[in-house]
Amino acid sequence: MTTKRDLYEVLGISRNASQEEIKKAYRKLAIQYHPDKNPGNKAAEEKFKEIAEAYAILSDPNKKARYDRFGHTSTSGAGDFSGFSNIEDIFSAFGDIFGGFGDIFGTSSRYGRRRSANNRGTDLQIRLKVSLEEIATGVTKKIKVKKYVSCGSCNGTGNAASSKTTVCPVCNGTGEFRQVSQSFFGQMINIVTCNTCNGSGNVISNPCRSCNGDGRIMGEKMLEMHIPAGVSTGNYIPFRGEGNAGKNNGPAGDLMVYIEEMNHSIFERHGNDVLISLPISFPQAVLGSSIEIPTLTGKVKLTIPPGTQDGKILRMRKRGIPDLYGHGIGDQLVKIYIYVPEKLNSKELNKIKDLENISNLKPGKNNHKNIFEKFKKEYL
Repeated sequence: MTTKRDLYEVLGISRNASQEEIKKAYRKLAIQYHPDKNPGNKAAEEKFKEIAEAYAILSDPNKKARYDRFGHTSTSGAGDFSGFSNIEDIFSAFGDIFGGFGDIFGTSSRYGRRRSANNRGTDLQIRLKVSLEEIATGVTKKIKVKKYVSCGSCNGTGNAASSKTTVCPVCNGTGEFRQVSQSFFGQMINIVTCNTCNGSGNVISNPCRSCNGDGRIMGEKMLEMHIPAGVSTGNYIPFRGEGNAGKNNGPAGDLMVYIEEMNHSIFERHGNDVLISLPISFPQAVLGSSIEIPTLTGKVKLTIPPGTQDGKILRMRKRGIPDLYGHGIGDQLVKIYIYVPEKLNSKELNKIKDLENISNLKPGKNNHKNIFEKFKKEYL
């Protein structure tokens, strides 16, 4: 429909009305002329389309500016709702603006949407434990999920063999009732689900013995899922339609797989970096060494530079965890600590005593002085 009336006149507002005033005017008129309040009234339906078209143009600053300057010729097709198949399509286009406004009239229940929602299977959540090694490379896992599955005896219909589903005699197949009440906005229509058929619109006279007419039974399914590299505890992977089967061939719910990172015996994770503590001997620290150490993807050689101090952290580039979003790979941090044996035999002790005479093995005077000054400052 292409209206020739002035759009401001349609909404009953002035040309300098604010966006809030435009929205308020449309909301008031939409309530007044909504088809659910005026069943079978074609004039009200046309009026509803007219105000919806006016709002579509005046609520958009760009369209409004063109309309103010050029009139209807500038908005050809911009707010024409004649192409919509029904009134609900028009109203749903503005559902987010009204904050659930359509639910006042129960419009979301039309065309089987409410019945479909009532039969939808519930969602499932499971936790999947993943090791740090698996997180570093990504992994494909197979898991067995216990859930409601479609009944094989009745193919999910809930009917016993050779029986048929009949239309619910209470709601006449609509799956719902309309309750009329008065409120501040006037007469309101509320939609309630039919208790006899639970909103399906149908009743089963001869239910399947395997599922007792539910159309589903408890079973299990093996699922294969790929866990990408870089995940962490709290990440989740959705599997649409892999939740519980819906009643009587209703749509299945979803499955949410939550990742739970397992603690590691030698690695600590810090974001995409991993930390490992590496004990080395005193000679290795002094002379330097090449040591084979573990990483998340296998063993590699690490060079210990001569004169490495206790507590030194060496960095191994790109030996950590890949970023989940593809922004590079973390590092492996190796914290060095010098191993001091608790027990030595007499021969070993004598060799250690010989080292006491080597002056370069003793901390320098400046080191002793700095340590004493720090101690005095913090504790004395």
